[in-house]
Amino acid sequence: MSNELAKKYSLYAVANDAAPDSSLEGRQCENAKQPASICSSCSGTGWEFVVDKGVRPCHCRTEVRRAKLLADAFIPKLYSESSLQTYQPSKGNLSQLRAYNYAHTFVRDYPIIDRGILFMGSVGVGKTHLSVSILRGLIEKGISCRFYEYRSLLKEIQNSYNPNTNTTEMSILAPLFEYEVIVLDELGAARPSEWVQDTIGLIINGRYNEKKLTILTTNYLDECQSSGDETLGDRIGVRLRSRLYQMCKTIVVEGEDYRRRFDAQQV
Repeated sequence: MSNELAKKYSLYAVANDAAPDSSLEGRQCENAKQPASICSSCSGTGWEFVVDKGVRPCHCRTEVRRAKLLADAFIPKLYSESSLQTYQPSKGNLSQLRAYNYAHTFVRDYPIIDRGILFMGSVGVGKTHLSVSILRGLIEKGISCRFYEYRSLLKEIQNSYNPNTNTTEMSILAPLFEYEVIVLDELGAARPSEWVQDTIGLIINGRYNEKKLTILTTNYLDECQSSGDETLGDRIGVRLRSRLYQMCKTIVVEGEDYRRRFDAQQV
């Protein structure tokens, strides 16, 4: 992404008398719906003055916006506590440490990032945790994000073909191209078919053409580990796998299935 986007998400904004929408006059603090709750930092304007730097959105506005962005992200309750602060790489596991460091760098450097991420590895190594952590970090910066589960998304699109439903295919697909960053979890989990590959190809290529970043997770690797294994290319098609090399940095996460610890704790 360009440096112009960095300016767009800059912390400070200079007041511009020529732009009425940016003026201090008439701005209402989001939290100041009653006189008794007027924000002490901005006096209800929604903007706070910073010496020698101009004005910036008051924390009362940004907190309300973050709460809305978080609700709009549809992060599953299972991952309600997932963040970069709660992710703990296994001791001595360099692949998990590298994945964590890259996730941290991604959040820190956005929007000066030109590729998404493909977290690749076996089950229970923290791929979804890291992906959700990135979304939370970006939401803190005021970025619109959304979490999608691969199979659920496909099922929702299929259901829209039912003439008895009020949902249309376009109403499901349109937001996929509007969010700045999305997570598509469990890529390749659905049984591959021509329709599945065409639909996912439409989504991923559409986001690529709009220069929107995509974070994906998958349990399928690029090389078979044993007889009978399928590769990611087998599940989503060679053409789409090739596109993902350009769109996303592939990060392989290794390790044991952490969910097995629950059984060990119950013994």
